[in-house]
Amino acid sequence: MFFRNLTLFRFPVSLDLSELDTHLAEVPLKPVGALELTSRGFISPFGRDAEALSHQVDKAIWLSVGSEDKLLPSAVVNDLLSKKLAQIEEKEGRKLGGRARKRLKEDLVHELLPRAFVRPSRTDAMLDLEHGLCIVDTSSRKSAEAVVSDIRHALGSFPALPLNAEIAPRSVLTGWIAGEPLPHGLSLGEECELKDPAEHGAVVKCQHQELQSDEIAKHLEAGKQVTRLALTLDDHVSFVIGEDLVIRKLKFLDGAVDQLEGGEREDVRAELDARFVLMAGELKRLFEVLEPALKLSKAEQ
Repeated sequence: MFFRNLTLFRFPVSLDLSELDTHLAEVPLKPVGALELTSRGFISPFGRDAEALSHQVDKAIWLSVGSEDKLLPSAVVNDLLSKKLAQIEEKEGRKLGGRARKRLKEDLVHELLPRAFVRPSRTDAMLDLEHGLCIVDTSSRKSAEAVVSDIRHALGSFPALPLNAEIAPRSVLTGWIAGEPLPHGLSLGEECELKDPAEHGAVVKCQHQELQSDEIAKHLEAGKQVTRLALTLDDHVSFVIGEDLVIRKLKFLDGAVDQLEGGEREDVRAELDARFVLMAGELKRLFEVLEPALKLSKAEQ
């Protein structure tokens, strides 16, 4: 259950979440209706058959938003619509106008919906109560904001705003490659993206590359700036951070995962709980390193 991507939001640490479970119980995921395209709601982090809609360890809360979406490809609808229009034209000797075509298409969608396949999905999130962080397991800003909106809908109010920095992140990332000291615990990976700041400027993507090399130095001398950078923290986690402050390709390394070995756990839930405890600790440590280095803004209290 380790998160793979992190989109972060900040909320006031003073926010009262003591009644969270009560509020989540009012908006659980319901099966998508016969004539509905989608359904969203909260599910248990431990799976749809479990009851608790959140899981808290110390000052970290694990949430999951589930969804059910009908798969109704537009190509299928348009093909059936074309056939219906052809039949009407042949039978009545006339072509339908725009409004009539639209109504016919809507009728076809309603006809097909009850027979459409349903695709279930989930998006996980962690609330770090110590730092006032909502961490959503996605690199898509739209998907992350949808989860925050779901939490806001459940609570009635959830003043969470996207993470931002007081200085340009690309200037910090560029400095690290250029030789400026990295924060304690951080080391460079082997991936980066460099961009010419000019409009429609060149973009260079490097993988499996020594980043403090003559080749990279020449790009920096030409004025390119780092917009994505691979880093490793404490030999526990590796990741790629972008100038948008989204963390991608998050991977928990042996230095962290080895801590899970050796413990005997009775069931899958106990294993998931142990992984969440480990992940929560590593993500808090990661934020504590990045916050001062990138001068991340705090939420208003």
